[in-house]
Amino acid sequence: MSSENDDPTQAPPTWGPASGVGSLPGTDPAEALRTVVGELPGFAHLPELPGRGAGADMLGRSAALLVDLAVDLTPAGWRLVPRPGIDQQRAEEFLARDLDALHDVAERWTGPFKVQAAGPWTLAAGLERTRGDRAVVDAGARRDLAQSLAEGLGAHVAEVQARVPGAQVVVQLDEPSVPAVLQGGLPTITGFGKLAAVAADVVEQELGAVIGALPGAVVVHCCATRMPLALFRAAGAAGLSFDLGLVQDLDAVGEAVDAGVHLLLGVVPGTDARLPAPKATASRVQAWWSELGFPVQQLADAVTLTPSCGLAGATPTHARAAMAHVREAAKYLIPD
Repeated sequence: MSSENDDPTQAPPTWGPASGVGSLPGTDPAEALRTVVGELPGFAHLPELPGRGAGADMLGRSAALLVDLAVDLTPAGWRLVPRPGIDQQRAEEFLARDLDALHDVAERWTGPFKVQAAGPWTLAAGLERTRGDRAVVDAGARRDLAQSLAEGLGAHVAEVQARVPGAQVVVQLDEPSVPAVLQGGLPTITGFGKLAAVAADVVEQELGAVIGALPGAVVVHCCATRMPLALFRAAGAAGLSFDLGLVQDLDAVGEAVDAGVHLLLGVVPGTDARLPAPKATASRVQAWWSELGFPVQQLADAVTLTPSCGLAGATPTHARAAMAHVREAAKYLIPD
């Protein structure tokens, strides 16, 4: 599938050696940004802080980006509604504070800088229609959501760029729900049944429309099992982000590398755990790369090391250690 990101006149994306997936523990956006910029100086990101409560979670935060669509929070979760309410206002205020902190902390940043949002399928799987089940079952609702998300994300990128003029903004679409969408594994709102599976070509086409509408490089992240690497690549993703321990389809990985797709490899746990030495993590990645059959000299340019998933469930100490770990491990990937 072609996309605007295939434009040969656009400069190729720049990737850093190590980055984060998105979420962090805590509630202070300025403090979180200082940590990210300090620990990940080659490829920082705008941290998400779901610990702040409703509206800072992945769905609420992403819904705050929507243009001309409104959401509200119900006991069952986020729902599309005719008019915005206090919950959407809270989510928008969280985003505004994050952008203020970005200007204060990282105004002079130069290089790749990542922002994250739920992708169109995960957003449609998580939002309930005003009347009925999840929006993912309604092709019209999906189309409206996808178009609104693309427009809102494009505006968000422009706001980030205005506050950090030296940043090369990369957009990460979080799509943990796609495997369940493809397999018919999403529960209905009542919880007594499963929603019908959606055909892979439909998922690819609708995801590709959003990727193609966004400026710059787009990464698709999925730390669920059965991540459809080939589908995400075909939809136009410039980068694929996944837990190295969960992806078994080496053929699909190899095809992505051959196609010039960048890999963001999750190599340390997102929750508290004892971490190995950074050199040991690098050796694990090198062995995996050798199994793929690619020259070791290509490794450092082809991958970015990250935690395996978001760090919101970790202690601040582990979150900082995980970011430091991937930064240090990435140094061992550079050939002598």
